[in-house]
Amino acid sequence: MKICFATNNPNKLKEIRQLLGDQFDIQSLEDIGCREELPENQQTLESNSEEKARYVYDHYQVDCFADDTGLEVSALDGAPGVYSARYAGPQRKSEDNIQRLLEALKGKEDRTAQFRTLITLILSGQVHQFEGIVKGKIITDQVGTAGFGYDPVFKPEGHAQTFAEMDMETKNKISHRGRAVQKLVEFLKKRS
Repeated sequence: MKICFATNNPNKLKEIRQLLGDQFDIQSLEDIGCREELPENQQTLESNSEEKARYVYDHYQVDCFADDTGLEVSALDGAPGVYSARYAGPQRKSEDNIQRLLEALKGKEDRTAQFRTLITLILSGQVHQFEGIVKGKIITDQVGTAGFGYDPVFKPEGHAQTFAEMDMETKNKISHRGRAVQKLVEFLKKRS
C-alpha cells in the first residue's frame, strides 16, 4: 500500500519507515512532488495534523498521514505544546528551543512532562486520528547525541536514559510517535 507521510523532516521519515517496515511504501512529500511548506496554523495538535494531511490529500490526491507532536511540561501549564518546534522563534532550532525550555524551568521542582503525538490519516477521503503519549521528565542538562528536538533533555518514565541516548529501535518501542504509529499500523493492517 502506497501512502504519503506529510513531512519534510528526514528524521521523522526515517523513524516512520523503520516503524512501518516493508509492508507499506511510505512516500515523502518530495516523492509526490510537494515542495511547499505545509500549513500549520491551528491551535491544537489534532487540528494541526489534520490541516497538514488535508492539504496534501486535497492538492495531490494521495492517501496520506501527517503528525504533530508537542512537548507538554506540567510546570509550564502544558507549554511549549503545539508550539514546540518554534518555542524559541520561527528559526525552529532545537538547540534554541532546549535552551529556552531549560531557562523556563530554572528553579522549578516539578519537571514532569509528556510528549504527545497526534497522527491524522486520510484514507479514501475518510479522516482517522491516532494518539501516542509518553510521560517522563525534563533533566537539567543535555545528555546524548541521538534523536532530535528535545530528546537530549527528556527522560521517559521507567528509563535511565534520555531519548537522545537510546538507539532508534529502543526509542521507537516506547516513544509517543511509536505508540501513535502502532495504532496507525494496526488500523492499516485491518484495511489491507
